[in-house]
Amino acid sequence: MSDAAELKVKELKPVYTPGQIAARVRELARAIDAVYGQEPLVAVCVLKGGIMFFSDLVRSLKNPNLELDFVRLSSYNTDSFSSNHVIFSKDIEIDIHGKHVLIVEDIVDSGHTMSFLLGQFRARKARSLRLATLVDKGERRELDVNVDFAGFRLERGFIVGYGLDYAEKYRTLPGIFEVIPA
Repeated sequence: MSDAAELKVKELKPVYTPGQIAARVRELARAIDAVYGQEPLVAVCVLKGGIMFFSDLVRSLKNPNLELDFVRLSSYNTDSFSSNHVIFSKDIEIDIHGKHVLIVEDIVDSGHTMSFLLGQFRARKARSLRLATLVDKGERRELDVNVDFAGFRLERGFIVGYGLDYAEKYRTLPGIFEVIPA
């Protein structure tokens, strides 16, 4: 949202409750465990938004051969638009060559950030790459990005909570809410 800093919030409309999120995270963990079993796996959290989902998800996984790492990405912005030029602000520390990698993201919308990250990890010769996202949002999708494990599919709406923010606010809400502008 280009003018997010100027947006006035009238209301936060509940979209997913904490109970719905917790149940869905457990379901996703079972699906991920079914794919990887006990094989070594590197779970990579995309900061900042993915941290809540990532924490709950990895605690629900049964894989004893799980390694955790973190990445933070940013894009150059000029005035009111993003150039879609993505850079690392924090890269992973684990060598992923020959390893299964699960990227854990809060939301996939345009697809630019995830397309960039998947390309970077492919170049590092990960054994396999899969993507888990709390919300797979189709409204702004510009690039075809395969989401292997989607918590919820949402067509439209500007959402916050459970890690998702609006101008760095609302991340700590236990549920997910749609921002209704004033």
